[in-house]
Amino acid sequence: MVSTHPTKAARTTAPGHQPGRLRRVWRTLGPGLVTGASDDDPSGIATYAQAGAKYGFGMLWTALITLPLMIAIQEICDRTALATGKTLGELARERFGTWARACIGVLIVALVAANALNIAADLVAIGSGMHLLHAGPAWLWALLAGAGITALILLGGFAKIQQVFKLLCLSLFAYIVVLFVAHVPWSTVGLNTIVPHVTWSKGYLTLLVAVLGTTISPYLFFWQTADRVEEMRAEDDGPGAVPLSRRTTAGAKGKERTSRYDVFTGMFLSNLVMFAIITATGSTLGLHGGQDITSAAQAAGALKPIAGSLASSLFALGFIGSGMLAVPVLAGSGSVGLAGLLGRPWGLSMSLRKAPFFYALIAAGTVGGAVLTLTSINPITLLVLSAVINGIAAAPFLIVVMIISHNRQLMGTSRNHILATVLGWSTVAMMTIAAFAMLALLTGL
Repeated sequence: MVSTHPTKAARTTAPGHQPGRLRRVWRTLGPGLVTGASDDDPSGIATYAQAGAKYGFGMLWTALITLPLMIAIQEICDRTALATGKTLGELARERFGTWARACIGVLIVALVAANALNIAADLVAIGSGMHLLHAGPAWLWALLAGAGITALILLGGFAKIQQVFKLLCLSLFAYIVVLFVAHVPWSTVGLNTIVPHVTWSKGYLTLLVAVLGTTISPYLFFWQTADRVEEMRAEDDGPGAVPLSRRTTAGAKGKERTSRYDVFTGMFLSNLVMFAIITATGSTLGLHGGQDITSAAQAAGALKPIAGSLASSLFALGFIGSGMLAVPVLAGSGSVGLAGLLGRPWGLSMSLRKAPFFYALIAAGTVGGAVLTLTSINPITLLVLSAVINGIAAAPFLIVVMIISHNRQLMGTSRNHILATVLGWSTVAMMTIAAFAMLALLTGL
């Protein structure tokens, strides 16, 4: 390793003034925590609630199966950022030729469109959640949320935005509390978590594909690398992120260790919330005839007569907070991917004047999503379209991630080893099968 000057974070912590344990843990958590929490957006919450309401505990095994795959993929994405100081879009620009970059560009444009549809559905969910809490009309809160999120991104600055994101992650603990409100048969839950119970029906398989697609989504890959690079930029006084190869040996090992802890924590929280939602709805709604849940707001409303107003309110608070977190992540992920691929400046740490293309894409996503909430389009239709695009794009993006992360010239000694390679390509295979299954189910083949 090449010795460099210490990071800004290291210089600002004077000896004898070390922060407490909880504060140190809080400082360690960042991009991994935010990425994992943003995966549990209102559309994902609705999917998990549907799984529990319709099939009880029959899909709990998916939380256990997808956990190591999520950890592997997001750790790989994170490591590419650490090793190079660049985002996935920037690395794709370096690694691939003209035709491959054009194909990746088309996929990213499709991802931006899918994210805008998802943003609209999430804003509707935020408004519906506020309406459930008797705070006013849903359409008004949807617009206010869209406007507020756009203003925060354009005017906030990276440090402030990152702290807001981390605080919003805490809203997901509402679903952990819901578990204690519902009466859970833990022995049955444990058995269904460890032993897969697959029902060979179109409805079950359709929902299974939706759960997999919701858990491992393409926008997470781009956001993980972008948020980590932003964090690395903020650590140093220089204009760019300092990769591991240009840090001291101790500094590089420390950064890699804390970043891995961050990713593991974020993915564990994400799947724990998934587990909690399926368990809570399976213990309540799933015992009453297998209900069809089409939105997070419907799930919250349906819980009230069964598990009480506290469970309903906690469920609503959870998806309001997760929606406020997911919307900017959805808008930012595609924007940073396309900006990086085209060689344009990007970053929440940059001013609007320095990165106009990046911020224009973000504003188009958030404002466009807010405008869509005023139309008569059914939010479920938006989510279906978004799921189809994400389902098709997931496997190609994963292939791009695996090719980049295994490239010795780009990654050096940080390239994938055997375990990451096996888990990464296993995820590619799983998402490819899921994509073909989804298309077969949609076309009736």
